[in-house]
Amino acid sequence: MLYAYRLEAGALRLMPPDADIADAIWIDLYRPDPAEAAQVEVLGVQVPSLADMEEIEISNRLYRQDEADFMTVVIPGQTPAGEQVSGPVTFILTPARLISVRHHDPRPFRTFPDRADRSSAGCSSPLRLYLGMVEEIVARLADHLEGCGRSLDDIAKTVYKGDASSQPDMLEDALEVIGQQGEVLARVRLGLLTMERMLATFSVWLGNRKDGALRNFVKAELRDLSALEVHADFLGNRVSLISDTTLGMINLAQNATVRIVSVVAALFLPPTLIASVYGMNFVNMGVLHDPWGYPKAIVLMLASAGVTYLYFKWKKWL
Repeated sequence: MLYAYRLEAGALRLMPPDADIADAIWIDLYRPDPAEAAQVEVLGVQVPSLADMEEIEISNRLYRQDEADFMTVVIPGQTPAGEQVSGPVTFILTPARLISVRHHDPRPFRTFPDRADRSSAGCSSPLRLYLGMVEEIVARLADHLEGCGRSLDDIAKTVYKGDASSQPDMLEDALEVIGQQGEVLARVRLGLLTMERMLATFSVWLGNRKDGALRNFVKAELRDLSALEVHADFLGNRVSLISDTTLGMINLAQNATVRIVSVVAALFLPPTLIASVYGMNFVNMGVLHDPWGYPKAIVLMLASAGVTYLYFKWKKWL
């Protein structure tokens, strides 16, 4: 799909499908087909394929071609099926317009057009529009970290309860949520890494532009990214700690179950021994003809089990 925006009264407005995209200040290509890519290439810009965007070499992700800057980052978003993934997004910045190419749906691309004029950089030029989008993406990554932190707080309150070891189902659910938050954190950290690398390179390119006053804005975004990376490292340590704690609590719950089974088995060992002795059908066993033999055997078995139970209690094994 092709979304084209132009400036009207200082704000972005979505152009109708039949409008001339040469008037657009921002062209957003979402899962473009060959015809849509050809429309943009008429403007003198080569649209990269998904295979090109997924190249990991830095020279394929950040480069300049003629008067266009090609910058590819990997940020979280959704597939058409609603699955959360990390995917590449390429920004192509030219003197006339900003072009973005993506094959998944990061939320900033849906929220930014309505508030581009209220961003710190504004949207009066393609350069300012690009920096405003960067600000929106960084804010979204910060939201992901904030949500991850809240989820970990809720899990910690549950796992660290004194009775957690007696609720194995709850611990298993907590472990699943911890894994999900770990995946979210991994996607965010990858986004922070690629965004920081892109901005660091772009700050060098920015020195050759007339609008070099925006260098301070780039530096501020780089500081934000560094702070978010520190916070992401902190949350990563929390994920590891809570995961280890949850696994430990599960082991404690399992050990308690095994201990109970072992004690029950031990309680029945002495009665089993006595029953085995009385079950020997030898002719010369004196108790065979004793009218009180059966009650005595029952009492003896119960007594042996009781003594075993009291011994375990004394040893604090129960």
